[in-house]
Amino acid sequence: MDKSVPQIGQIAKVLRGRDPGEYAVIIGIVDTRFVLLADGDKRKFDSPKKKNLNHLQIQNAISSEVESSIRETGRVTNAKLRFAIAHFVDRLRVEAQEKGE
Repeated sequence: MDKSVPQIGQIAKVLRGRDPGEYAVIIGIVDTRFVLLADGDKRKFDSPKKKNLNHLQIQNAISSEVESSIRETGRVTNAKLRFAIAHFVDRLRVEAQEKGE
């Protein structure tokens, strides 16, 4: 598991909890152990999920739209969160097809 420092706008895969296998975007960093996640759908920006980093698989993808929006205005639209996750999942699917899985 990658123990690098999580960043705002980074995609994370939930490993444990109510939504295992779901993807969400890191919209806040609480401390060295916890981050705030939202997916724009079940978990809106205004009520993010506080999640232990040990229960997440941090992905290498960072959504620049989400990151810059939070940096500039302190918030991001739920539509942008949904778009960032959909874009990431589509890219994963294309990469898997190219590998012939």
